[in-house]
Amino acid sequence: MASSGSTSKVKRNVEKNAEAQRGSTTTWITRIVFVLALYATCSWLDTIKDRWYVFEPTKLHQLAQSAIANATHENDITGMIQHIVTNLTAEYSSSVISLNTDSSEWMFNNHGGAMGAMYIIHASITEYLIIYGTPLGTEGHTGLHPADDYFNILVGEEWAFSPGQLEMERYPAGIVHHLPRGTTKQYKMHKGCFALEYARGWIPLMLPFGFADGFTSTLDLPTLYRTTRITAREMIKNLLIGKI
Repeated sequence: MASSGSTSKVKRNVEKNAEAQRGSTTTWITRIVFVLALYATCSWLDTIKDRWYVFEPTKLHQLAQSAIANATHENDITGMIQHIVTNLTAEYSSSVISLNTDSSEWMFNNHGGAMGAMYIIHASITEYLIIYGTPLGTEGHTGLHPADDYFNILVGEEWAFSPGQLEMERYPAGIVHHLPRGTTKQYKMHKGCFALEYARGWIPLMLPFGFADGFTSTLDLPTLYRTTRITAREMIKNLLIGKI
C-alpha cells in the first residue's frame, strides 16, 4: 500500500512538472509571436508613414528664407516667427492640420547636454515643427533619432561635427542643416542662434531624448510638465482631425 501511494505521488509530480513546462513553453511561444507581430506591424507602418506627412522640407526652407528676407533686421526673430505662423495658417486648413498659433508658449528644453528654448508650432505622431534657439549660445549631442531633422537657421549660425571630420560644418542664416534619420553629430549654436526645426518620422520615439536631461540632470519639473502638457495637447488635437 505504501509503495502504491508513493508511486502515485511521483506520477502526480511528474505530470505537474510536465504541465508547468508546457505552460512555460506556451508562454514563451506567445511572447515570441507577439514580438514578431509587433515588429512586422511597425515595419509595415514605417513603409507607409510618408502618406501622413503634410509639410514639405523644401517649402519650409523657402518659408524660412522668406521670413529672413522680410524681417526688419537680421535679429528680428519675433517678426520672423510671426511671418512663419501667418503663412502656415494661411496655407494649411485647420481641418487638415492643427497649428499652435500662440507664440507666447515658450519653454526651456534641455537635451543631449544643450539648453535652449522652444515654441511648438505643430506636434503629431509623424511630424513636429518648432522654433528652437537661445540668445546665449549652446552645444551638445544631436541625439540618435528615427526621424529626419531639418534645422532651418533664422538667426545666427550653427556649427556641426561628425567623428573623423577635420573641419567643422557651418550653417549660417538662410541655410538648412539636414540630419538624416539614424545620424548623430556634435553641434553648437554659436553665440545667439534661432532656427525653424522640422522633424518627420516617428516623433514619440524622439521624446525620451528630449525629456532625459530633465529627469536626470535639471530636475526642472515645471518645465517637464509644461512640455508634456503642450506636446500631448497638440498631438491629441491633430489625432482628433485625423492627422497622424
